Amino acid sequence: MPHDRDARPTSAPPFTRGLAGAADQPPAWAEPTAPGARRLPGRPRERKPALAALAVLLILGGALAAGFLVLQSGQRVAAIEISAPVGAGQRIPPGAMQQVQIAAGSGLDYVPWAEASQVSRFFTVSAIPPGTLLTRAMVAATGTSVTGKAVLGLALKDGQLPRGLQDGDHIAIFQVSDAQETCPGGSGGLLTSNALVLAIGAPAATSGGQAQADVEVAVNPADAGAVACNAANGIVGIAMLPAGGAIPNSTASSGPASPGAGTG
Repeated sequence: MPHDRDARPTSAPPFTRGLAGAADQPPAWAEPTAPGARRLPGRPRERKPALAALAVLLILGGALAAGFLVLQSGQRVAAIEISAPVGAGQRIPPGAMQQVQIAAGSGLDYVPWAEASQVSRFFTVSAIPPGTLLTRAMVAATGTSVTGKAVLGLALKDGQLPRGLQDGDHIAIFQVSDAQETCPGGSGGLLTSNALVLAIGAPAATSGGQAQADVEVAVNPADAGAVACNAANGIVGIAMLPAGGAIPNSTASSGPASPGAGTG
């Protein structure tokens, strides 16, 4: 059988890698992961249940304490405030009291408003100015009324204050200098008898280093001028009298006390 000269065995076409036209492009490889994204295995945390429980208790305790303080600050109680001046040794009239609200638990020994009707039966220990919150230390069950009396202050130097002098004592006031002053009286003269001690201030050092005590007294209005003048010049002295008594057969005078005269 004749062979065709032009017949040649066929072969498969050559293998081409990749797409046509992509021979010059580099192969697509997966992007490497960044070093920062790689983490070393961490050390397992130690659990401390005791510390966690303590923290919870502290938080709860703080919250409870804060709540208690808020509740306490919001609680108010009715108390008595003096709305008009009341002299020493006087009863407090109902019209001189008014109701005020104060914080509960303030620590003050205040008088509750519920006891306002009973306060008028007591006497003031010393003069009370308006706007003062009334406390139990400001009143006493007994007292001597100073209605109609003149209330003065004496500045007594060290040695002029009798030992044991107390509020409510009766005293006589004398002039203790013979210097030529413009005040009435003479050295040793009785300025007033049966004055009532209302309050005694604690001795305090003056600019000269000498102790001085303030004594508040109630005297007869007729004797107030002489006592005030001599007290301002620092030439008064006092003498304690028997309880509730005055100097018998004596009087406040412009000179030395003379027997046979008397005043109330």
